Amino acid sequence: MNHFDLIDGVLHAENVSLADIADAVGTPVYVYSRATFERHAVVFRAALSGLDNPHLAFAVKSNPNLAVLKVLARQGYGADVVSGGEMDRALAAGMAAEDIVFSGVGKTAEEMTRALKIGIGQFNIESEEEGQELAALAAALGLTAQAVLRINPDVDAGTHGKISTGKADNKFGVGIHRAQGIYARLSILPHLHMRGVALHIGSQLTSLEPLETAFQKVGVLLQELRAAGHVVTHVDLGGGLGVRYRDGDNPPDPAEYGAMVARVTKDWGVRLMFEPGRVIAGNAGVLLTRVIRVKPGAGNAPFVIVDAAMNDLARPALYDAWHDFEAVVPNGHKMLANIVGPVCETGDTFAMGREIDPVMANDLAIFRTAGAYGATMASTYNSRGLVPEVLVDGDKFAVVAERISPETILAAEHVPDWLK
Repeated sequence: MNHFDLIDGVLHAENVSLADIADAVGTPVYVYSRATFERHAVVFRAALSGLDNPHLAFAVKSNPNLAVLKVLARQGYGADVVSGGEMDRALAAGMAAEDIVFSGVGKTAEEMTRALKIGIGQFNIESEEEGQELAALAAALGLTAQAVLRINPDVDAGTHGKISTGKADNKFGVGIHRAQGIYARLSILPHLHMRGVALHIGSQLTSLEPLETAFQKVGVLLQELRAAGHVVTHVDLGGGLGVRYRDGDNPPDPAEYGAMVARVTKDWGVRLMFEPGRVIAGNAGVLLTRVIRVKPGAGNAPFVIVDAAMNDLARPALYDAWHDFEAVVPNGHKMLANIVGPVCETGDTFAMGREIDPVMANDLAIFRTAGAYGATMASTYNSRGLVPEVLVDGDKFAVVAERISPETILAAEHVPDWLK
């Protein structure tokens, strides 16, 4: 469920007309619904009510906007971060350091040192080498790092290849066949407290089957670790639940997911940790755009050229991803069209041969399900401005990330004296 609905024939975010936002802020612009973020946060937590004190860490990479993180912090969520910058954002949003989980394969010494100093709750170690470096850094500071070992269960998540993370040839974690030996060697290092394992097999999962298979493998590994004398108190099950992008999508219901987790893990005797991202943020945002013009195509589908582009919403160009396209003021009819942006790339294409609401020059439209992996992946390609973000709360809205103009970006560049 989301809070982007027609009111008197005009699409609104909660109780604010999207046309009013376009008039005030310009387009393209991301628009988020606070009520939707909060509802999804509550629903996901409720789905895990059968578990004992689960830890919920929002995947900051999915939407790192400071206001969004503040909303989720007030819902009791911590943060799953993959960089020092994301860690700083989580702290600025009021998330407690002990509720931050640091994931990612390329943590630098500087990032790990800062994380140790502020006392984050957990490092998800991705390799034996990383664990050794973390232990040395902690020793130099006279601190102890709380850590788990991320394992790669070699399970195909059944999602797009570029967002699959749990197969043997993916860069994440250590092979499950090597996990016991690595865990044992890291466990004896001073200043490194190994307390469990982690996994995350991919994003936008549309079936619970691969997750259950991966979790069952983890359950076997837990038994092996304990049989070898290790104390295991925490297991991070990652995130990855998919959302509906189009008709026909049937992602798992969070309640079904929670029931599966409770069944599979009932004898584990650990604190379970979760890293939801897209399932919280995806349907909480739209990308609002304006039609520049409609250009005849080679067949019976004209090109609808909008002012949003692949630098604003990269997913279609990267993954051939689908985002529903809807007019802000629909008339009930349909037209066949190719939806494209103004960037000088053929890849700047949102849809080909799509049946859409009829639109013409200057009409407003939205790309739905853009609250996750939207603005966070934006760039300034073609020297375009960086897209702004707006948060709606009931009948009011605020700009929560300014549009960064090409002039501002240009002013940050410098010509050396020897070229003047």
